Amino acid sequence: MAKSHQLLVSVPSTSCAPIWDIKCSFHSLIVVLIVSLVAGVVYLTGESGKLLFEDNSNSNSDRGKENEESLTYSSSNNKCNLFSGKWIFDNESYPLYKEQDCKFMSDQLACQKFGREDLNYQHWRWQPHQCDIPRFNATTLLEKLRNKRLVFVGDSLNRGQWVSMVCLIDTAVHDSSLKSMHYRYNTSLIIFKVKDYNATIEFYWEPLLVESNSDDPVHHRLPERIVRANSIEKHGSRWTNADFIVFNTYLWWRRPHIKVLWGSFEKSDGIYKEVKMLRSYEMALKAWADWLEIHVNRTKTQLFFMSMSPVHERAEEWGKAKGENCYSEKEIIQEEGYQGNGSDPKMMKIVESTMDELKHRGLNVHLLNITQLSEYRKEGHPSIYRKQWDSLTEEQIANPSSYADCIHWCLPGVPDVWNELLYAYIFNNY
Repeated sequence: MAKSHQLLVSVPSTSCAPIWDIKCSFHSLIVVLIVSLVAGVVYLTGESGKLLFEDNSNSNSDRGKENEESLTYSSSNNKCNLFSGKWIFDNESYPLYKEQDCKFMSDQLACQKFGREDLNYQHWRWQPHQCDIPRFNATTLLEKLRNKRLVFVGDSLNRGQWVSMVCLIDTAVHDSSLKSMHYRYNTSLIIFKVKDYNATIEFYWEPLLVESNSDDPVHHRLPERIVRANSIEKHGSRWTNADFIVFNTYLWWRRPHIKVLWGSFEKSDGIYKEVKMLRSYEMALKAWADWLEIHVNRTKTQLFFMSMSPVHERAEEWGKAKGENCYSEKEIIQEEGYQGNGSDPKMMKIVESTMDELKHRGLNVHLLNITQLSEYRKEGHPSIYRKQWDSLTEEQIANPSSYADCIHWCLPGVPDVWNELLYAYIFNNY
């Protein structure tokens, strides 16, 4: 709790003679001016945090301090908004690891391995306007995770953030015998374990948060998407007891309608109904929130929700020809506040409303708003520089932009910054 600051001012007595006394009126006017000035200073200080309190932001040269774990604030009253800032090109302290050094790198995200020569996407650092993000320290995080579970729950974008976290830790733990990777629940759960700390960093495939016909981590490309909007226990039992849980769900909902099932996938007597996407999304988040409220141990588990990761599939939004996408992009978007059609503000409002409702129920889920900072990074996607799951057609080969991946992110890259923000939240317990 920030301390309140009181400003005490001594002013002359105003017990004068009648108001038509000229000397007394002048005296009273001076007093009024003094009081007004003081009130103005106090007001401006409270509003801006700049007049009485200095900005103690660390200089860029201090970014390399490995033991830096605390945030700096723009004033003593308010924590800095970590999500409002700009990207700074930094080829001295970034990337935080090298792609080829991470033994657990995914071929879906290894852009350099698959031929990308322009590597500037690896060297951008996120700089909040009024403070610095604490430098990621793998050893410090592992101490925090000793005998604990950190679980990422969601879709392939959340899996990309999990791969980023595994790489951040893998490159800091040099003894290979201390690290292992294994799978459970028909590969829905992937577990990376650091034996010295008895710490696990896990990913659980749950792209819509509730039970769906897309739950298979491999065979989920289905023409019709069906959810059991009120059912989450199949998944929740796998991660409820974790110490840190990071959720996301967004892209899998981006259809005009989602078919909702009341009943079971195993039986034929269920009721199916086409529901508008926003309504079905709201229903799913409510089921998820209700599960958390009842099953999560509030004294043990910290909860996080990653906001939507934007896509860059329409180059006309940043001034290119219609029909183009992120293919061949090498520069970031410099326009502050830029927002394309790759993110949905209405869905974001549903997420925020759900978080607020949970807070009223006494359960705090930290919303990490990575949407805006990711909007600027149109050049950070794999594009054509990744392993393709299916063989390319002759038409695709003739037109590379037709198979460019403008959804996921190259590593090292944008998801590393998401994890720096997560790291900041874990240690500052917002």
